[in-house]
Amino acid sequence: MRWIEMAIVAADTVWVLISSALVLLMLPGLALFYGGLVQRKNVLSSMMHSFVAMGVMALEWVIIGYSLAFGSGNGFIGSLEHVFLKGIDPYSVTGTIPTYAFIAFQGMFAIITPALISGAIVGRVKFKSYIAFIALWGLIVYAPVCHWVWGGGFLTGEALDFAGGTVVHITSGISSLAILTFLGKRRGYGIDSIKPHNVTLTLLGTGLLWFGWFGFNAGSSLAANEIAALAFITTLVAPAAAGFVWMTLEWIHLGRPTALGFATGVLAGLVAITPAAGFVTPMAAIPIGVVTSFICYQAVMLKGRLGYDDSLDAFGVHGVGGISGAILTGVFASIGSSGLLLGNSEQLMLQVEGVIATLVYASVCTLIIGFVLHKTIGLKVSESEENIGLDRTQHGEAAYNI
Repeated sequence: MRWIEMAIVAADTVWVLISSALVLLMLPGLALFYGGLVQRKNVLSSMMHSFVAMGVMALEWVIIGYSLAFGSGNGFIGSLEHVFLKGIDPYSVTGTIPTYAFIAFQGMFAIITPALISGAIVGRVKFKSYIAFIALWGLIVYAPVCHWVWGGGFLTGEALDFAGGTVVHITSGISSLAILTFLGKRRGYGIDSIKPHNVTLTLLGTGLLWFGWFGFNAGSSLAANEIAALAFITTLVAPAAAGFVWMTLEWIHLGRPTALGFATGVLAGLVAITPAAGFVTPMAAIPIGVVTSFICYQAVMLKGRLGYDDSLDAFGVHGVGGISGAILTGVFASIGSSGLLLGNSEQLMLQVEGVIATLVYASVCTLIIGFVLHKTIGLKVSESEENIGLDRTQHGEAAYNI
């Protein structure tokens, strides 16, 4: 993203700082969402995957990640000109906000993206290996793709991604699927009943995620303006529609609606509207939520038949939802750009090209990272550790001392 230097606008600065805090709040929300879905013996270890990302990725971002993502460079990766935030001071300006505010806001995206992957691998990954994985993944996968789309790379100004459908959700979703190559299935998967231990935590997490997502999407306008307001309302209606559709599909197929189903639908809708939030009208956001909810529902149902163990459906919701949202952005875009419905088929093709490039790059890099870690420090816990649970074996703690 190349900005023309302008004077700082106080309202824009306040909005971006508030939005940054809202996005960070999504990490505890994600911890609760995932934590409620796992077995009691893995609650803390699952939640730690979200919380530790706040430490590891925040430091990585300001040391080198920001420079790789937004430094001048080439079409693939940024330069090292801003390592340790070199050349940036409190008076530096990006657009109409202090550069530090821009760095903070973008840093929140770098924090939450690898944490999303943890939903696929809970209950069977070594904690030290998880830390090594997200640190490497942030540098090798996230920073380059962020540069492609937002930092002046080959997709900047081409593929539309308002707030991270490609950068955040497609990268994390396909990487969730790829890393399972080295972790296999949980013990008892497909044989024993592995049920969520506390769906109320998941519902609370859903509420916090939706709340934080208003900062995630509307904050991506980087200004307190009409586009922020647009992104805010599309972030309201798309997940509302998606949650209702998922609940209805369950009602038809299972004979009853579930709280978990509605929450999962809401999350799918949030993922889908992320790339489109500032490019589509509220009335277009509704079919985006509807279509994506239906597609993600089918993807989650298909998981059992394909036989892979994506524990908490990180690929089925974030990967498939991100792909759907990115492509539908190319269909419904009408504000600041035009999509297929306005006769611009080229934009749809650019969306598809961006999706394919991201899927290939993120999956190949994740396989390489996983292979290296698998052959060195190992990725999967032992059978006995998995049986006991990762709370005790990895952290020496228990969520419930009763």
